[in-house]
Amino acid sequence: MIASRAWAGRRYAVLGLARSGRATAAALLAAGARVTAWDESENARTALAQQDALDLADPAAVDLTGYDAVLVSPGVPINRHPIAGHARAAGVPVIGDIELFAEARAELPPHRVVGITGTNGKSTTTALVHHILESAGVPSALGGNIGLPILEQQPLPKGGVYVLELSSYQIDLTRSLACDVAVLLNITPDHLDRYAGFDAYAAAKARLFAMQRPGQAAVIGIATEASATVARDVARSGRAEDVTKIAPGVCMDQSRWPALQGPHNAQNALAAIAACEALGIGRAVVDGGLASFTGLPHRMQRLGEVAGVAYVNDSKATNPESTAPALLAFPRIHWIVGGQPKGDDLNACRPGFSNVVRAYTIGEAAAMFETLLMPDMPVERCDTLARAVERAHAEARPGDTVLLSPACASFDQFADYAARGDAFAAAMGALR
Repeated sequence: MIASRAWAGRRYAVLGLARSGRATAAALLAAGARVTAWDESENARTALAQQDALDLADPAAVDLTGYDAVLVSPGVPINRHPIAGHARAAGVPVIGDIELFAEARAELPPHRVVGITGTNGKSTTTALVHHILESAGVPSALGGNIGLPILEQQPLPKGGVYVLELSSYQIDLTRSLACDVAVLLNITPDHLDRYAGFDAYAAAKARLFAMQRPGQAAVIGIATEASATVARDVARSGRAEDVTKIAPGVCMDQSRWPALQGPHNAQNALAAIAACEALGIGRAVVDGGLASFTGLPHRMQRLGEVAGVAYVNDSKATNPESTAPALLAFPRIHWIVGGQPKGDDLNACRPGFSNVVRAYTIGEAAAMFETLLMPDMPVERCDTLARAVERAHAEARPGDTVLLSPACASFDQFADYAARGDAFAAAMGALR
């Protein structure tokens, strides 16, 4: 656990007791702080109920006078939750667990921090950087949006590197995290229900660089106009020598990297290479790490082959923008697409349509996507994932790829994208 002596005797409120919230409360209590905690879930509250120095009460309903900070989980929509105004009226800052980590850094053994953000690709890039560091023998810890609360990790020895995946929500709740290497992959419209508009969302991403000091590395993909603007702004702020730009369309031999196929993974790999080189990792070690990386579950995950046909689980692709590069990764695709739609078009996917042999539409979007895709490719409306796998198996030929890249949320038929990906793997397994 990572904790700071500076928190001892202070008073904090913690709102949201999912994994990061529990880790936050535990770290504060271990440091000797007084904590008021709350979650809408009774089960989540009960799990913390018997701890000394802990009060169970809703921070939005108590007098916050005298509190040092309110810690909110990234899932709490502070743009519309009453806690934001309540804390502001009491003069209490609203922060997150990443800010607590930033506060604790002074007491940790000498180390460096890599912070990685972007609309798409940040989990893969975060895991890839961590994998390369481990390959180089550098002590490394994963944390943040990748699902591992950083305060829950053990402090690294001298020379260690903390690799953090950072969502815009986490950056919003952070004030002083000066990353030794900050990475921005791209910015496309997403999560706009949490922001006044796209510009505000892009500005949240850009704050990762505003928290840095001159001389700290800034690795920025410039494939999207919004992220290219961030690169220009950072360079014009007097930090031109700090900026490494990752250009789109760079031709690379990805044949040696089985888990990093497609143009999007070329960009992820380039960003990881730049980040690791900024940390002083030799190119031979980097190349070895790229080749041995096995990828993340549900993110362009190659499950194996059945009768010469490859099956790829890209269930994490929950919007058309994240599905688009997957359609460019393979020459003959049987595309399983659909679920709970986030819009009424698939225009972002159009550049890869020529690679699709046949599409199989599922879920709430099945009928709409069938209509959208019929002018461009053969389509079968399958409704269920199991049926789609059956039909793709019947139609695919050796050398083809059956790709689950839904371009939709999963909540119409599954608990989450992971459950959807697991169901795809099970359906493939049943074909053997």
